[in-house]
Amino acid sequence: MNSITIDSPTGIRQGEEIDLKKLNDFLSGVLPDFEPVVEIAQFPGGYSNLTYLLKTSGMDYVLRRPPFGAKDIKGGHDMGREFKILTALQNSGYKKIPRPVVFTEEESIMGCPFYIMQRVEGVILRAKDAPKLINTLAPALMRKMSEALCNNLVNLHAIDIEAQQEGYPALISIGKPEGYIQRQVDGWYKRYLVSQTDEIPAMDNLAAWLKANMPTEGKPTLIHNDYKYDNLVLNAQDWADILAVLDWEMTTVGDPRMDLGTTLSYWAEAADGMFEKGFNLSWLPGNMTRQEFADRYAEKSGRDVSNILYFYVFGLFKNAVVIQQIYGRYKKGLTKDERFADLIFGVKALSNKGTVSVDKGKML
Repeated sequence: MNSITIDSPTGIRQGEEIDLKKLNDFLSGVLPDFEPVVEIAQFPGGYSNLTYLLKTSGMDYVLRRPPFGAKDIKGGHDMGREFKILTALQNSGYKKIPRPVVFTEEESIMGCPFYIMQRVEGVILRAKDAPKLINTLAPALMRKMSEALCNNLVNLHAIDIEAQQEGYPALISIGKPEGYIQRQVDGWYKRYLVSQTDEIPAMDNLAAWLKANMPTEGKPTLIHNDYKYDNLVLNAQDWADILAVLDWEMTTVGDPRMDLGTTLSYWAEAADGMFEKGFNLSWLPGNMTRQEFADRYAEKSGRDVSNILYFYVFGLFKNAVVIQQIYGRYKKGLTKDERFADLIFGVKALSNKGTVSVDKGKML
């Protein structure tokens, strides 16, 4: 198991390079004791924010910046907000995060805001690694990993968001929990309309269903909003031990079932199509099913998730909008990454899955 190399950084994609001298000049100005960066590589995973490995003589760091063309997406890819959330979590005593180091809005370095955090070394499981893991990862271990992932989501939702920290506001201040579900449904549909390139009736129908079937909100918690295997750093010696949770950009406070629904919308199963399997390697033998995940979450958290279909369908809808936004940037020529050329088929696949789930009355 440990001989498998997972999530290694590679060469930097053309057009996404970082000027090493500018970066080091900036760092020496704001952090005089920061050792010069001697090497930069890029993590290949993900369709959203760009992530780089920075190597100094004594330490590894990770730099995150928005994708090219992200200024077209209102409210998205907010590096400053993600940095503030990491800082707030650190001040609250939550340990499973990378230590935030520095953030800047200064765009003269690479044309956008960015931040740097300390690298947490471990294993990150990407969906693309499934073919080399399917015959080497024991189903019993995969079961333990999926249970640990679920348990950790429960723990995230148990963080006291109202606790006051000396010199820092309570975590509840990072969002507006009242009316969260309605704002999310309305907001993501507006984002879809702004980025729309094709007529897809299923997207409009799902938005109408979500508005018409909006549930009563539960007690708010911290919600991650992008919680899945490839945003976790696992202990290389025990893959069921979660060392850190990554990608806090979309974190806020609101009904935790919205977070659960998003996670379930990523939770591919063996019978799903190839596009859906590209989200998560949760379809490998041993993993819980979506319903088993929801049941375990209910047992461990004590929350009623009997209306999980609504939150699952919302997760599918939101993921489809995110994909539409990425595809829209590609169609406008704001990114030349050829991975994005066929993403419109993903929008159709997810909206169809949502439609069928509504029709059948269960998560499909």
